Amino acid sequence: MANDKLKPKAAVLVGLLAPGTVLFVLCCIAPLFVAFYYSLFKWNGGPSKDFTGLLNYIQLATDGAFWGAFKNNITFIVWTVIGQIGIAFVVSMLMISRNLRIKTLHRTVIFFPVILSAVVVGFTWRIIYNKDYGLLNSLLTLIGRSDWIKPWLDDPKIVIPSLAVAKIWQYIGYYMVILLASIQSIDREVLECAELDGAIGWKKSVYVVIPLIKNTLVVSVMLCISGNMKTFDQIYVMTNGGPGGASEVVAMYAYRVSMERMEYGYGSTAAIGILLLSLALIGLSRLVTRRKEK
Repeated sequence: MANDKLKPKAAVLVGLLAPGTVLFVLCCIAPLFVAFYYSLFKWNGGPSKDFTGLLNYIQLATDGAFWGAFKNNITFIVWTVIGQIGIAFVVSMLMISRNLRIKTLHRTVIFFPVILSAVVVGFTWRIIYNKDYGLLNSLLTLIGRSDWIKPWLDDPKIVIPSLAVAKIWQYIGYYMVILLASIQSIDREVLECAELDGAIGWKKSVYVVIPLIKNTLVVSVMLCISGNMKTFDQIYVMTNGGPGGASEVVAMYAYRVSMERMEYGYGSTAAIGILLLSLALIGLSRLVTRRKEK
C-alpha cells in the first residue's frame, strides 16, 4: 500500500510529458507531413498549386544534380565518421590513461568547439584555409614546405576533405563524451586482467574495449551519419557549394531549389528524399553491424 501511494498518478505523468511531446510533434513530426503534402504539387509559392502526384519523386530519381550532391554527401560522411569517431575513441582511451594529467582541462578544451555555432566554425576555418593569408599556408611557408600549399577550398579534388576537417574538429568532443562514458562503465577489473594478460596499448583498445562498447559505437555512427547528412550551414559559409558544385550537398541543393528557384513543391520533394536517404544509410550501417555480429 505504501508503494502504491508513492507512485504518481497517470494524470501527473501525462501533464509532465505532454508539453515536450506536443513541442516535438509540432516542430519535428508535423513539418514532415506538411513537406510530404507539398511534394505532391507543383507550387511556386503562389495561391494556386497544381497537383502532380508522384511526378516530383520521379523527377528527383532522375535528377543528376541531386545525386551529384548526394555523392558529395557520402564522401563527406565517410571522412567525418572516420575522423570524428576514430579520433574521439583515441582521445577517450587517452583520457582513461594513468599517465595523463589535468584530464578535466583536456576534456574542457576538446569539448569547447562543440558549443560554437557552425557559422562561427565555418568563418574561422575559411580564414585558416585562405590561399593568400590563411594560417595553414602561412605555417607551411614557415616550416619550408611551400610545395604543400594548395587552394584548399578552391580545388574540387580536396574541397570535401578540407570541409570535413573543420567538421571533425568541431565534433570530436561530442563523441568523446559519449565514448568516454561508455568506456568508464567497463569494470576496471576487466581492463586490469587484460593488462596482466599482456593486452596493453592498441591491443587493449582493439581486443577488449571495442567489443565491450560496440553498441555505443554503433549508435555513434548512426548519429554521425544523420547529423552529417543534413549538414548545411558550415558548407554554405565556407564554399557556398563551390567550386562548380564540387561541395554542394543535398541539404544545400534543397535550399537552392526552394529559395533561389522558388520551386517549393520540388524543394519539399528533395527534403523528403534527404530523409529517406538518411534512413537508408542508417539502416545499411545497422545491417552491416548485425552481419558482423552473426
